[in-house]
Amino acid sequence: MKSVWIVDDDQSIRWVLEKSLAREMIPFKSFANPNDVLDALEKEMPQVVISDIRMPRGNGITLLQQLKHDYPKLPVIIMTAFSDMDSAVASFQGGAFEYITKPFDIAAVMTILQRAISESKSAEEIKTQFAPNIGSRDKGVVPELIGQAPAMQEIFRAVGRLSTSNATVLITGESGTGKELVARALHRHGARANTPFVELNLAATPKDMIEAELFGYERGAFANATSMKRGHFELADGGTLFLDEISDMPQHIQSSLLQLLEDGKFYRLGSNTQLQANVRIIASSYQNLENLVAHGLFREDLFHRLNVIRLRLPSLRDRIEDIPLLTQHFLTMSARQLAVRPKVLLPETIEALSKLSYPGNVRQLQSICHWLTVMISAPEITVADLPKDLTYPPTIAKSLAPLSVGGVVMNSFSEADSQVHLAPTGTINWEHQLGVLAKKMLEDGRENVFQELLNKFEKSVIGAALETTRGRKVEAAERLGIGRNTITRKLQELGIE
Repeated sequence: MKSVWIVDDDQSIRWVLEKSLAREMIPFKSFANPNDVLDALEKEMPQVVISDIRMPRGNGITLLQQLKHDYPKLPVIIMTAFSDMDSAVASFQGGAFEYITKPFDIAAVMTILQRAISESKSAEEIKTQFAPNIGSRDKGVVPELIGQAPAMQEIFRAVGRLSTSNATVLITGESGTGKELVARALHRHGARANTPFVELNLAATPKDMIEAELFGYERGAFANATSMKRGHFELADGGTLFLDEISDMPQHIQSSLLQLLEDGKFYRLGSNTQLQANVRIIASSYQNLENLVAHGLFREDLFHRLNVIRLRLPSLRDRIEDIPLLTQHFLTMSARQLAVRPKVLLPETIEALSKLSYPGNVRQLQSICHWLTVMISAPEITVADLPKDLTYPPTIAKSLAPLSVGGVVMNSFSEADSQVHLAPTGTINWEHQLGVLAKKMLEDGRENVFQELLNKFEKSVIGAALETTRGRKVEAAERLGIGRNTITRKLQELGIE
């Protein structure tokens, strides 16, 4: 039996794998760098190669390319402690048998090795030409997605496996988890990378215009159709169409989309000429489509047509270990945009950020980092510098600087006061602060105090509702328990865009 070759500069990793292979009575050889592997190949062939990526005297991806060029059937397993989207895609596009992130479960690794051994061929393989597309890693392009958490590694693997497929993909997850980034990664790392990527956000498109935006229209098709316009489906011909928030598509259009997905044929509004386009569909939804189907709000046949491959994105709460990495990335991005030096977060600040709930997920963390870059002048960010409008545990809330409301800086609470006025969730009691602010304004002789504070209250609440519903006024009104006409009037009165 040929041996399994282990390639890693970390002696402890080699030792763990060697002991496990010896326990299974599988012969092995170990190498500290890829160059020694290439030298050894002149004398014998391995059964399987399991290699690290980053090593002082070589690169695992380069070794993978060489091995798959010379021995296409040789299983090569890639492992790394520095995983990102591009390395995962490069591994699978380069022909890797599997992609493993450190630290790993040795039992799981042994299962993968056993499977690789069973599929390995002992005969000498004929050389074939293989020119892998290793993505943009060597071009200095920042990866679209960042994360070391196991849930994110699964997403990286999936994008890598789908890089040679044109299958329809449904991406689900909470708002702010990065569904659009995953869709772009699927396109960029796929066979259609050099073709159009067209996006239609159904939640941001007026309901009565979705059909026209999707299929296009001829001049005179409706009142405002003053010229012919090609639809998103036609614009994406040969490429990818990303239907963001597919759950917001009206039911009467769902049947048209289903037919379009079946044969690629469609009509522009106001035209009798049938058109056809070759488009890969990627859809996303923050809502539970199964529940919508069960309640008759989404066609079941369309759901199954879209749900060919499902990618479920984790919330930031499920990948807390990625917060330090993401924070540094976003601070660097913001600093580059503003042409300033990146801020540095103290360890206790990172710990405080890691304890937040993040209802807005990664998008919310990015906004926090941009706020810190703009608003904090000091090079190092302390806990007291963090935004005050977030929900913190009591121990962190007491460390925050005084809160500014309406231009008036509130006095800091004593420790006893903070224990009394902190709500159970750890947020500062806004009713107490409002009373303090009102008293201050009255003592200063301000007029119309009631209306001024009422306007601020209404603007904050309505703004929060619109942010939660991503700008959908009707849904925001329903969530707030007010009428549609009321929210429209308040938007005008309060000057909310």
